[in-house]
Amino acid sequence: MDLASGLGGTISKDQVKSAVEQYEKYHVFCRGDEEARKSNYSDMVNKYYDLATSFYEYGWGESFHFAHRWKGESLRESIKRHEHFVALHLGLKPGMKVLDVGCGIGGPLREITRFSGASVTALNNNEYQISRGKELNKLHGLGQSCEFVEADFMKMPFPDSTFDAIYAIEATCHAPDVLEAYKEIYRVLKPGQYFAAYEWCVTDHFDPTNPIHQKIKAEIELGNGLPDIRSTRQCLQAAIDAGFEVIWEEDRAESSSVPWYLPMDKGQFSLSSFRLTAIGRLFTRTLVKTLEYLKLAPEGTERVLCILETAGEGLLEGGKKGIFTAMYFFVVRKPL
Repeated sequence: MDLASGLGGTISKDQVKSAVEQYEKYHVFCRGDEEARKSNYSDMVNKYYDLATSFYEYGWGESFHFAHRWKGESLRESIKRHEHFVALHLGLKPGMKVLDVGCGIGGPLREITRFSGASVTALNNNEYQISRGKELNKLHGLGQSCEFVEADFMKMPFPDSTFDAIYAIEATCHAPDVLEAYKEIYRVLKPGQYFAAYEWCVTDHFDPTNPIHQKIKAEIELGNGLPDIRSTRQCLQAAIDAGFEVIWEEDRAESSSVPWYLPMDKGQFSLSSFRLTAIGRLFTRTLVKTLEYLKLAPEGTERVLCILETAGEGLLEGGKKGIFTAMYFFVVRKPL
């Protein structure tokens, strides 16, 4: 991945700095508020992914999510297993029509398509991520078995009861109203079929009156384009209220041998994930400064990197304190 080439996404290079400033104003650190983030969620999330996607792909690869991880397992291996886990719980197989809600640049859909043989439709409201995903599909020879649709998952352009299975991996956390998001997923899922999701949530250990907890939550929201972070209980209840039957739910962080937040820890060293280490991050910061100084990267690029570093700090502290999880998983069924 050439970091410089995709910086800013579809935003004009001379407008990147302005876009960063507009994005920051949605958040608590810049006196933004939750209602403004929710009412302008589409603009906020689009700006975030236009600004952040190249950094994600450069540092993380094609799949923008955390993973349940065993000792001795690399981050890349755990990410693939994480995606296979979803496919297995949905019972995916050739001939099934599947929806990936909030697909990013399509890393999970490509892995799940190859693993299961199912046909996956990828939904995303970010133009740059869609175009990048299509490029990568062609590169991997998956142009026929996967398709991308540019649309908002709060109002999907599909008829009722279209899909044999649906999944969302760390995506519906961007919804301004998770109940309405789940209702829309319920609508387009066929009766008797399953929806699986990984959600970003605060846990029962989160204390909304604790200023340290509040700060961590705000850092995660700023650094990841989130209107709000819901609790695990709120997410599960929203799925029930949308009409689903709960098959299984678990915070998979509790059974992960290696903490999900370990890649955020600068004290760790890994050759396989070098760009996430302290040395790798120092190299990236120096590279970004140099590219911006030489005008090979747009003005404002370093500020985007700072936002992402804030996210990493919040995720690490939230995970260590047990007040936040990126691993809340559930499988629900739409009744016949």
